[in-house]
Amino acid sequence: MIAFTLRRLLVAVPTLFLIGTASFFLMRAAPGGPFDADADLEPQVLANIRASYDLDKPLFEQYLIYLRRALTGDFGPSLVYKDFTVTELIGIGLPVSMRLGAMAMLIALLVGASAGIVAALRQNRLIDHLVMAMAMTGIAIPSFVVAPLLALLFGLYLGLLPVAGWNGGAWRNMVLPVTALALPQIAIIARLMRGGMLEVLRSDFVRTARAKGLGEWRVVSRHALRPALVPLVGYLGPALAGIMTGSLVIELIFNLPGVGRYFVQGALNRDYPLVMGVVVIYAGLIIVLNLLSDLAYAALDPRVRRQYR
Repeated sequence: MIAFTLRRLLVAVPTLFLIGTASFFLMRAAPGGPFDADADLEPQVLANIRASYDLDKPLFEQYLIYLRRALTGDFGPSLVYKDFTVTELIGIGLPVSMRLGAMAMLIALLVGASAGIVAALRQNRLIDHLVMAMAMTGIAIPSFVVAPLLALLFGLYLGLLPVAGWNGGAWRNMVLPVTALALPQIAIIARLMRGGMLEVLRSDFVRTARAKGLGEWRVVSRHALRPALVPLVGYLGPALAGIMTGSLVIELIFNLPGVGRYFVQGALNRDYPLVMGVVVIYAGLIIVLNLLSDLAYAALDPRVRRQYR
C-alpha cells in the first residue's frame, strides 16, 4: 500500500504540471484581456498597469514567472480583485466551497445509501420502482436547473428560505444550495447502492448466513453491507471532487462567497492568475480525493489490496 501511494503521488506531480501549463496557455489564447474595460485610459497608463503585472513581458517569460510562483504556493495578485492575492481569495472561498460540498455529500450518502438498500431488499416492489424512478429523474435533471427552481419555489413563492447570500454560514442560507448539490448525488448513490446490494445478496456467503438462521437485519448489516459498499467507495472520490467543482454555478446562482464564484467571475474578466490558481487547487484536490478513494476501496476489498502490494 505504501508503494502504491508513493507511485500515485509521483504521478501527481507531472499531472499538476501539465494541468497548470495547459491552463496558462489556454487562458492566454482566449480572446480579450483583463484590462479591456479600462480602454478609455491613456495608453501610457495602460502600459504601466500591464508592466506592474508582468503582462508586458514575452509569453514564455510570463510562463516561467507563473511556474516559479506556483512552486512556492504563490499564484500572484488578482487582476480584478484589487489588494488581494489569488492565495488570499482561495483561502477565503475554499472553506465555503468545501463546507457546501461536504454537507451535500454527507446528505447524499445517508439518503442515497439508505434508499438503495431499501430498494434492493424490496426488489421489484412498489418502493423499489419509486426509488428508481426518482433516481432516474434526479440523474436527468442537473443541479443548475434544480437550483433556480428551488429558489423560485421555497424562496419567492413560499418565502420560507433566503435565495441568496451566505450570512456567515447560517443554516437557512445553506439549505437550498446544499439541496441542489445533493439531489443528483442522492440519485446516483441510490442506484449504485441498490446494484451493489443486489449482487451481494445473491452471493453464496449470504445464502449460507441465511441458512444458519440469521435474521435479515444481521445478514445485511454484518455480511452484505461491507462488500456492497465497494462500488460506492470507488465512486466517492471523483464524486466528492465533482460536487465541489460542480458548486461553481451553484455558488453563482445563490451568490455565495466560494471559490466557484471567484472562478466564474475571474474567467469572465480574464483574471489569469485567479483562474489558473483555482484550476491547480481543484486538480490537486481531485488527485488527493481519488487517492483516498482507491485506498478505501483496497481496505474494503482484499483482492484489490493484494494487487497494490
